[in-house]
Amino acid sequence: MRETYDLIVIGSGPAGEKGAAQAAYFGKKVALVERESDLGGASCNTGSLPSKTLRESALALSGLRARDLFGVDLAVRRGTTVQDLLVHERRVTSAEREAIELNLRRHEVDVYRGRASFVDPHTISVNADGKPPLAIRGEVILIATGSSPLRPAAFPFEHPRIWDSDQVVNMDFMPGRMAIVGGGVIGCEYACTFAALGVDVYLVDDRTELLSFLDSDIWSVLREAMTSLGVRFVTGERVVQCAPEEDIVRLTLASGRSIDVEAVLVAAGRQANTDGLNLAAAGLATDGRGRIGVNSSYQTAVAHIYAAGDVVGFPALASTSMEQARLAMVHAFELKYKKSAARVLPLGVFTIPEVSVAGETERSLREKGVPHIVGRAYYQGNARGKIIGDTSGILKLLFRGEDMKLAGISVLGENASELVHVGVMALMLEADYTVFIETCFNYPTLGQLYKYATYDAMGSRAAG
Repeated sequence: MRETYDLIVIGSGPAGEKGAAQAAYFGKKVALVERESDLGGASCNTGSLPSKTLRESALALSGLRARDLFGVDLAVRRGTTVQDLLVHERRVTSAEREAIELNLRRHEVDVYRGRASFVDPHTISVNADGKPPLAIRGEVILIATGSSPLRPAAFPFEHPRIWDSDQVVNMDFMPGRMAIVGGGVIGCEYACTFAALGVDVYLVDDRTELLSFLDSDIWSVLREAMTSLGVRFVTGERVVQCAPEEDIVRLTLASGRSIDVEAVLVAAGRQANTDGLNLAAAGLATDGRGRIGVNSSYQTAVAHIYAAGDVVGFPALASTSMEQARLAMVHAFELKYKKSAARVLPLGVFTIPEVSVAGETERSLREKGVPHIVGRAYYQGNARGKIIGDTSGILKLLFRGEDMKLAGISVLGENASELVHVGVMALMLEADYTVFIETCFNYPTLGQLYKYATYDAMGSRAAG
């Protein structure tokens, strides 16, 4: 007789792990199916965690953290090897895998190893190599299978010098010169990491404007910083041929220009991992990139089947994936402790310098016809900014002109992805400018930037 569960979760990434633990915490019998040998999904093993750890290693090894401390050079060495770069990433990733496994075990989640596919809307077949298929039944099913890098046909990924964004964390040599194809978040992040290590980086994209969710003034500062770091922007160009040879790879662009590099990283987007799930047997279909449609509770067209994380598309962040899965479980089991997903979602881009935004941008407010006031404060005028040597950082606040309620935040500089959360809480509370004026911030801290950016906005408003 097949095992029956209150919940079956497919996938152990941020959405899968948190969804399983959420339901189990409230007493539900939960199974989780994972096809990969390691738990944690792409976020833990090849995506968010490894890439951010590599960035920190690059900052430490290059001495960039001390770039503006007068007379100080803290670079560990000039000839960084792959082993130097990857050692910390391996430790962090391994520790996170262990934490995920412990979390599932602590919540008594049954973990099945193998490939999941639907037999019918309530039955999942688990197929593991060398073992007969095993069928399990779930009253509720959560699809959290994540995503994989898109692999454009122009690139021969079987060649050891051609990497996608999952393969790069397993590279076995450090290129002196590389091209990154795709100027989205992943491409820009890796461009900075490798440039910080002294690699000559070409960032190639067919668009002329990158990271278009940023206001133009923030992007301008970031682009200038990336250029100073050594990133060469090749925009408005499309790769038409990728020809690897023994020691080099030649990229031919649509304009006829060619670039010779030692390695190519393709960061051209991602597609949902839904192939092989036999979704038709469950009554489900996907779009052109394999994504599953859901409602505001992350419920699919089949009432007892939910989906969360990259498999449902934008914003495809680890943080939002966790919240989506928790909300799905609240809805599925009527847990009632949480009513909706956070309406303010911060976005962090771990470039060098990092940048983080939440709420509206000037562009979005203009498109909506909303009058607004801008306030800015700069790291170079902040005591903590001077201490850490960040001379280009900026905090930008947007207030609605009518009532001076906070509408949006943009932060560029050291610790931007942490600093943004002060503003996120204000947005969640629909606070106005007084929350920053009346708050006492520690000194010397970057948090004080909120007060001075607000003063700047008040001055602009008074000046008319």
